[in-house]
Amino acid sequence: MVNCKFQALYCAAFYNANVKTDICIRGAGLVGQALALLLARARIRVSLIQAPAAKTPDLRSFALNAASRKVLMDLRVWPEYACNVQHMQVFGDTVGELRFDASDQPLAWIVDASELQERLAAAIGFAPEITLLPFGTEPPAAELTVICEGRSSQTRGAVGASFEQFSYAQSAIAAHLICDEPHQHTAWQWMQTGQVCAFLPRGSSQIGNSVALVWSVPEAQVATLTAMAPDEFVHELGLTTRERLGKLRLDSPLATWPLTVGQASQWCGQASWGAWVLAGDAAHANHPLAGQGLNLGLGDAVELANVLAQKPYFRSFSDMKLLRTYERGRKGDAAALRFATDGLQRVFSNNDSRWLNLRNLGMQGVQAAAPLKAWVVQRASGLR
Repeated sequence: MVNCKFQALYCAAFYNANVKTDICIRGAGLVGQALALLLARARIRVSLIQAPAAKTPDLRSFALNAASRKVLMDLRVWPEYACNVQHMQVFGDTVGELRFDASDQPLAWIVDASELQERLAAAIGFAPEITLLPFGTEPPAAELTVICEGRSSQTRGAVGASFEQFSYAQSAIAAHLICDEPHQHTAWQWMQTGQVCAFLPRGSSQIGNSVALVWSVPEAQVATLTAMAPDEFVHELGLTTRERLGKLRLDSPLATWPLTVGQASQWCGQASWGAWVLAGDAAHANHPLAGQGLNLGLGDAVELANVLAQKPYFRSFSDMKLLRTYERGRKGDAAALRFATDGLQRVFSNNDSRWLNLRNLGMQGVQAAAPLKAWVVQRASGLR
């Protein structure tokens, strides 16, 4: 009698080898999964190659704007415990301070990466147009390959796409915290010389006191901070945040990753095995201080899906005219965000007292200019 487990594996291998696919997506992260669902909605057949299994829990939290929320709501994958942000307070070194308040809709929604990943994976299980392939599978023949493997993509290097990257000599430290004081649906950010610290509100409770920490610190401090006992770590963090939310308690391990800025010079092209295109972090990398990284990646997915779904019948998915239309449509937004976040990072990492005075005056000026603040909020929403 044939072993049932062996038979199931044989059938899966036979099916994957003979699957008919239009587009192969390499990298099943958040952007790759969202893109697969968008393409499936247009009845485009997709093969989605999973990423390597994570060795540690994903502690990232993302600030999603109104445009990203609309996309995820349309795909029916919006997380149940997304926390809306009604206020945002940004503090400078001394007297500089900015406050943004929601009007007709929240400023943003804070979503845990792990919960969003679960919702996307569940939706993919109900999409017959999507074939999910394990990591290491030989990519199937397809008209187009979308590279969504992140900023360290090996496939991007294999096709010869240049990715100019600059290290900030900083790392982000992420964790979940419990605070004495409720977060009041407020995103808090401290932009001080050499570092940026943010508390992002978590959970749907009106009196929630759980926040996600994203703390960008110089590389020289990372080992010291991560080696501290929990009580020592939250004490050091309390000094940075001026104990704005009272005493702090760690509610998770710490996670770290290096911070870089970069962008691919070429987002599409032809390889020996067919056409390719970049999306998400494989195409661009930014400092997290503006909280727009996933918004930018989801914008890539929407633009690419629209271009491919609306193509004239006589063009193939590998048509370079289509792919360059997508590239032109997204490069501008990516460059604008890179310019803004890189500029802010450089301004707040300068120790010169003249820069300190200038940035505090700049924050006071923006705080006093209501029309400018309204414009910033509108741009950050992602809606045009």
